[in-house]
Amino acid sequence: MLGLRLLRGKLKEARICLAAGRVTLPYPFAPADPAPGFRGLPQVEAGKCIGCGGCLSACTPNLISVEDLGPIARFTWNLARCTYCGRCAEVCPEEAVTMSQEFETATPSIGDLEMTVEVFMASCNRCGRCYRTQTPIDPPHPRQYHEERVKALCDRWQDGHYEKRGGPGL
Repeated sequence: MLGLRLLRGKLKEARICLAAGRVTLPYPFAPADPAPGFRGLPQVEAGKCIGCGGCLSACTPNLISVEDLGPIARFTWNLARCTYCGRCAEVCPEEAVTMSQEFETATPSIGDLEMTVEVFMASCNRCGRCYRTQTPIDPPHPRQYHEERVKALCDRWQDGHYEKRGGPGL
């Protein structure tokens, strides 16, 4: 008797499932469009990036690293570690980081999931070193205020290593 009730229940469940029709997509054989608002891999537009490092600070899986190469900052993104959280895009003040619709990241080479962005940084006219903005997300000041900015931010200027006109102090 228990076996008969169990069989009836299974037949009822099978009838419900068959009446619903096809509920899955033929995904591997036909492309599937992501839903609106889907967050895929991050993309960086180097022309907009000011090198503030906000993305670096906000990235939880630490997939972004920065290398100081003098007047150039090299940001390396190890996309194999990306969790698609979108925090890097949220904190970017210049909207240089956006989340794409790309989600298929299978590749035979791990090097395919590495992205390098080189950003030219503003540098001090006196010592040649790159300087940071006043806060991590402020863009650099316009050129007309460059001299005042260098005085305010350059360590060597503040320490008196440079004379007012020209070169290194002795």
